[in-house]
Amino acid sequence: MWRLEGLMKKIAAIFDMDGTLIDNNIFHFEAFRELFKMHGFAELTPALYYEKLSGVPGLEGLKNLLGSRVSDDQLKVLFAEKTENYKRAYAPYIKPINGVEEFLKELKQKGIGTALATSASTGNVDFVFSHLNLRHYFDVIIDNSRLTKGKPDPEIFFNAARDLNTDAKNCVVFEDSISGVMAANNAGMKVIALTTTHHAGELKPVDMLINDYANISADKITALFN
Repeated sequence: MWRLEGLMKKIAAIFDMDGTLIDNNIFHFEAFRELFKMHGFAELTPALYYEKLSGVPGLEGLKNLLGSRVSDDQLKVLFAEKTENYKRAYAPYIKPINGVEEFLKELKQKGIGTALATSASTGNVDFVFSHLNLRHYFDVIIDNSRLTKGKPDPEIFFNAARDLNTDAKNCVVFEDSISGVMAANNAGMKVIALTTTHHAGELKPVDMLINDYANISADKITALFN
């Protein structure tokens, strides 16, 4: 038992937010699609959204899609419009993914460090936590204000491990996006993928696949390191 408790104290769990704590990607997609329609851009398809926008900072993804067609100032205005439309549409429906609060509570009780590591803006993080009482479960919160490179670059997860004073090899990342899974693998961390956004076959390689947090436990993530 001593060895198990010692191991659990070294392990850290790092969580993405969109699609991982909350199942909100359809609302992001609809807000972006409406933005493109209202401003006369080419239709945004689900495939293009998940390839270019899902899992990366929204402003960066929008710039990659629109390129030189809009100035940086116009880009910021467009993204702000999208963000407000997303918040207005999603606010009545926001809720945590099944079992996540109970799981976070267990991790805290077991002394496992926790971090939120999201490509979302500070404003979007605050929006989520203003509706869900989850902020206090996280020892560290990293959003896109602290990033110079988006996923699949592992910077965000290295930042989380450093803030948690934990080696990357002792971290397990919870992700839902392809770029997020790639970033966690690039960081040399364990990966548990949620099938909220992509089919299981698209999320590779991972150490575990889950639909929600109903059947996950601190002991199960500890077993990944044994």
